[in-house]
Amino acid sequence: MKISREVKTALLVLSGIVLLIFGFNYLKGRNLLGSSRTFYTEYVNVEGLTPSMPVTISGLVIGKVSDIKLKEDGSAKLKVSLLIDSDYEFSKNSKAELYETGLIGGKAVAIVPAFDGAENAKSGDNLRGSVKAGLSELVNQKLTPLQEDLGATLRSADSLLRNINDVFDEKSKANLRTSIAGLNGAIEQFRVSAKSLNTLLTDDKSKLNTSLLHVEKISSNFSKVSDSLANANIGQTINNLESTLNNFNKILANIEKGKGSMGKLVKDDALYNNLEGATGELEALLKDIKLHPKRYFRILSKKEIPYSEEEKK
Repeated sequence: MKISREVKTALLVLSGIVLLIFGFNYLKGRNLLGSSRTFYTEYVNVEGLTPSMPVTISGLVIGKVSDIKLKEDGSAKLKVSLLIDSDYEFSKNSKAELYETGLIGGKAVAIVPAFDGAENAKSGDNLRGSVKAGLSELVNQKLTPLQEDLGATLRSADSLLRNINDVFDEKSKANLRTSIAGLNGAIEQFRVSAKSLNTLLTDDKSKLNTSLLHVEKISSNFSKVSDSLANANIGQTINNLESTLNNFNKILANIEKGKGSMGKLVKDDALYNNLEGATGELEALLKDIKLHPKRYFRILSKKEIPYSEEEKK
């Protein structure tokens, strides 16, 4: 049977159309010859995710992202179509987690199975979407508060510097320079004094050693004296002193009461008057002896000489 040219042309055109459709779907991630399943999920932002990016389970690639488009409900959310080539069954409560594939790479979608015993997901079901924070996002989350704190710190430092600049006017700066210069002079004088003291100690080192040796000897002698005092019967000495004081108190009490010779002498007025009279007569006698010594020499002679009144000179 001879095939006409028109039939050959028609078959060639149909074959081209089939290959075009197959290639187009293959580039979009669809395999028309396989038993693929399509699932849908939603995200608020899919920056870095493009069609044909892999879909994985536990790191194993099981499909591709086939389509990304805006929802028509006006929510500005994105609807992502996931084409799964694997026959692996998972619960309809599983999540479709958006994650970063690397520091400089794009993003991919990972199916996180939920082992809750629920019904298995079927082609056309919607999976709950979630976003796993990537390294750049984590760094951004950590750096944002740090950046805010750093900004506040810099503002505070700037305010502090302005206040310091306002306080330290030209006069204050001049006074500060003068004070620093005076402090430098004091430090220099202290350095000179320290050097002189060091020289003095070096020159008088032998004398200082001798003085320390004398101090050591004095300390040793003091220790011996302390030992002697510790060994002495101080308690008995104190008891004797206390007894002596008690006896002295008794004597004073007897004198106060007029007992004994001393007490009578102190308390008896008659005895005091007699002593006073006797003292007066004795004084008159001594005065008379001094004035008329010949009269008393006559008394010593054997010849009786009558007593006469005071002789006139």
